[in-house]
Amino acid sequence: MATAPNSLATTCCIIGGGPAGIMLGFLLARAGVKVTVLEKHTDFFRDFRGDTIHPSTLELLYELGILEKFLTIPHSQVTGLAATIGGQRFVMSDFSHLPTHCKFIALMPQWDFLNFLASEASRLPNFTIRMGWEATGLIQDGGVTTGVRANTPDGPVEVPATLTVGCDGRHAISREAAHLPLFDYGVPIDILWLRIARQPSDPENALGYINYGRFIILINRKDYFQVGYVIQKDTFPEVQQSGLPAFQQTIEQVVPFLAGRTAEIDTWDKVKLLTIQVNHLQEWSSTGLLCIGDAAHAMSPVGGIGINIALQDAVATANILMEALLSNALTPHQLAQVQHYREGAVHKTQRAQVFAHRVLKRALGNTAPVTPPLALRILTRIPGFQNLVGRLIGMGLQPEHIKKH
Repeated sequence: MATAPNSLATTCCIIGGGPAGIMLGFLLARAGVKVTVLEKHTDFFRDFRGDTIHPSTLELLYELGILEKFLTIPHSQVTGLAATIGGQRFVMSDFSHLPTHCKFIALMPQWDFLNFLASEASRLPNFTIRMGWEATGLIQDGGVTTGVRANTPDGPVEVPATLTVGCDGRHAISREAAHLPLFDYGVPIDILWLRIARQPSDPENALGYINYGRFIILINRKDYFQVGYVIQKDTFPEVQQSGLPAFQQTIEQVVPFLAGRTAEIDTWDKVKLLTIQVNHLQEWSSTGLLCIGDAAHAMSPVGGIGINIALQDAVATANILMEALLSNALTPHQLAQVQHYREGAVHKTQRAQVFAHRVLKRALGNTAPVTPPLALRILTRIPGFQNLVGRLIGMGLQPEHIKKH
């Protein structure tokens, strides 16, 4: 491999152009740190991304002075989350009392969010994003990471860097190359991902439906619903063996207003399996390398909070490391400080998701019509319950704020 030209050298090389990677690059470049983000794809257009921009994330955009511009992008607003259980609708959370400028979740395809964030970051002279550049390994010297090896449209290159940050998700090359040990909780469910046409008369925010041993999530993308069909892990072959007509019928049984529309799912090629993981690195960093977001701790789709936790990681990382990177005084202790500061909230959230998985697994095992549990009916009527859940979902356990510089 040819040695990279000096123009490729950077202070911080970020692997992965997802929410955490671009936000971290934006914040560091805004403070004066030279940043290069490597994104292996040539665009951001992929279905398997979270669409929920929570109030805590919208507050970060306000602190950056770009919220008003962001909200001009087409989106839906959800002021509370609801679930329809056994045909009865329960409002589970209310965001109206949050101490934020936006008291709602914005539903927006993540490619629109990433295009916006990357566009804003690219206005900064210290920010560079390389699309179509796939990280293939780390440059290491005596156990110290000193940059990234990547394949580009013009061939392999090396990108020397003072700090390398892995934001490349749950299959991260960064953590594999650094041999960082991983703890896996194990997950009993997976999700089938598909699209069904949406009609103007449909509910604006249909969200979750539970009945007949099935849990179906509907995400409003204006002219279609992105549908998440929860199954027990490793049972997709059984679902396929039962046939498409049975699959279509189940969807219409659980979500009656979709009746007559599931025929458009006329081939299994239109149904994608998403394998859910919940895990975390025991050590997020080694000398010269830090992993954050899903690269450090893969989250479940439960609550739709993964993107927001990844963004909170990015903000905390920038706040903690900014001055050391500017003064070229970064130490392994400061990298470890990011994990020490963030992992408590991450682990508590993951344990809550694992508990939710157990509840879902039991629900998936009963194919009879569901009777909403008495405890749920009582809880949702307790004053303050919806506000409390709204705060936990909308803000997270440890919301972050952008450090002024």
